[in-house]
Amino acid sequence: MEINDLYKVRHSAAHLLAQAVTELFPETIVTIGPVTQEGFFYDFLPPEGKSFKNEDLPKIEARMHEIIKQNIPLEQKEVSKEEALKLFKNNPFKLELIKDIPDKTVGLTFQGNFADLCRGGHVKSTGELKNFKIFGISGSYWRADREGQALQRISGTAFPTEKELKEYEQKKEDAEKYDHRKLGKELDLFSVQEEGPGFPFFHPKGMIILQAMTDYIRKELVKEGYKEIKTPIILSEKLWHQSGHYSHYKPNMYFLTIDEQPYAVKPMNCPGCILIYKTRPRSYRELPLKLSEFGLVHRHELSGVLHGLFRVRAFTQDDAHIFCTPEQIEQEILNIINFVKRTYGHFGFENVSFVLATKPQKAMGDDALWTKATEALKAALDHAHIKYEIDEGGGAFYGPKIDIKVQDSMNRLWQLGTIQVDFFMPQNFDISYISPEGKKERPIMIHRAIYGSFERFLGILLEHYKGKLPFWLAPVQIKVLTISDEQIPYAQKITEELKAHNIRAELFESSDPLQAKIKAAQIEQVPWMLIIGNKEVQNNTVTLRYRDGKQELDLSMKQLLEKLVTNSHY
Repeated sequence: MEINDLYKVRHSAAHLLAQAVTELFPETIVTIGPVTQEGFFYDFLPPEGKSFKNEDLPKIEARMHEIIKQNIPLEQKEVSKEEALKLFKNNPFKLELIKDIPDKTVGLTFQGNFADLCRGGHVKSTGELKNFKIFGISGSYWRADREGQALQRISGTAFPTEKELKEYEQKKEDAEKYDHRKLGKELDLFSVQEEGPGFPFFHPKGMIILQAMTDYIRKELVKEGYKEIKTPIILSEKLWHQSGHYSHYKPNMYFLTIDEQPYAVKPMNCPGCILIYKTRPRSYRELPLKLSEFGLVHRHELSGVLHGLFRVRAFTQDDAHIFCTPEQIEQEILNIINFVKRTYGHFGFENVSFVLATKPQKAMGDDALWTKATEALKAALDHAHIKYEIDEGGGAFYGPKIDIKVQDSMNRLWQLGTIQVDFFMPQNFDISYISPEGKKERPIMIHRAIYGSFERFLGILLEHYKGKLPFWLAPVQIKVLTISDEQIPYAQKITEELKAHNIRAELFESSDPLQAKIKAAQIEQVPWMLIIGNKEVQNNTVTLRYRDGKQELDLSMKQLLEKLVTNSHY
């Protein structure tokens, strides 16, 4: 993030939080506290026998306000590494960071008696940090390494002005009101059980939405020339050594033994797809070969970061792998970009942005291939006249990627799709195709996902639409409501005719008053209601009531079906 006013405020607020915590709990060891897209956090190692709890947050906030009133200056200094090592002699985390710094001096920020290891970028004094909010405690690990020290993370946000903070709090309130976990329960779509934390259970209505998502994307895949495959969930551990996942992804994987041999539950679909490619010799005439898979993957996520459908341990990717020649890379990436934009538009996401993520610290392969892959992605984005940001070091371990984000109705950005160019797995698995000259050549592999994960995409859709899903995605599209029991036979006939046209219609068979039935349908967020009384029976018509309360009277079945044609599309 650039060093702007917002960054300075949030960066300084992280220091403020660390100072307040260490003053309240002097034996706490501070680790790191970076700025994030939403605010900031700081990771702490609490004193032995102590664990931060939500009831500690008001005390921490109160101490932060006390420090703000003191208007303590923030001073940036450069000191020798030896001096810094002495200052942090009782903090093993800071000592590790200092030793990793190649320079002879290190940056320190001082505010009163509190000092922190830092490169700078702060406000002038704590008095400028009035507009902050602390909002959570979660688990973390030192340097995100599960084999490292377990820590506790306290998160918050801060803004330069009170107005911006209030706007943020209003957005957060709206986000909580329309939290997909809350909506999932209210609309009876999914649940998370204590018997399977991180493994969501989908109820019948939730499955209808997932199936509608699957039907839509499957039809589009056929149009785009993809061929669907399915690969096993469990594969030999040696496969993951060969692919590189074992050395780069082991902490996120689940392992088991079958017939005294080591196996792993797949965290990604690509190695299985490569095995299908290898089942026979391939010709250049087959390329680009586009293999798609709705692949169920499992990844070991920390319990502290599990979050409804957004962060789970098992999810289904709308995955695809394209095997192509070097000359075909740019066109295939352009095809994917157009596919992505068209798909997101269909789901109501018009604001789409792109980020080019480059080689991470831990990566396989040599720099020349990384440069070649990165340039291919850049060329495609430039050719499509797409503006994009650069995320230095944000690529996958096997290749650079384009991350694709959408903006939802609450102006939040969500990273969904990804396009990755991979020269390394084709090398690791020694796959090839026969060129026009009859020689063996190495194909390039493009990994791509559009939804990213069905589960997370569904959660985002629920919050984007605030539970009011569009007609084509709604689990129940039409509720047929009668004014009295006299109209039930006619209502049954209407319901069956709608079902015959593949409309998800239900007859509300109840003796409740009409207003109670309407209210129940509105709570279920049913897009259309058909009201049937004696007049409708006599005229062989229906009254159409929309979710927002608008009505259309005396529609014939033919007129109703004509309306459905424009609303029930996939």
